[in-house]
Amino acid sequence: MTRSFLLVSILIVTTLYSCGSLNAQKGTSNCIKDKVEGFKKQSVANPPIGIYQYRYNGDLVYYVSSPCCDQYTTLYDENCNIICQPSGGIIGNGDGKCPDFFEKRTNEKVIWQDDRKP
Repeated sequence: MTRSFLLVSILIVTTLYSCGSLNAQKGTSNCIKDKVEGFKKQSVANPPIGIYQYRYNGDLVYYVSSPCCDQYTTLYDENCNIICQPSGGIIGNGDGKCPDFFEKRTNEKVIWQDDRKP
């Protein structure tokens, strides 16, 4: 019985540890959590997707990185409305709607990073 208990305990701890980095931070907007779940159902991007929380112009915002090459990154408000696309595109400067984002952002917090292996 002790051996079975030990094996089950190890299995539970291993499972919880391996899934921990795939979960969004507590206190994160539900719509951002939904985005994380959506990304987890897709193939791993190259480079992997990351979601970061910032303060920008006094508001809580979420920055979602892009997979690769000329694709726009996206900045969302806490209700998942698109504010702008601060970088990416052919020139790399985004859509031009928030050119000061990288200078004005503060309080970075990593919400989720996809660390799955391709």
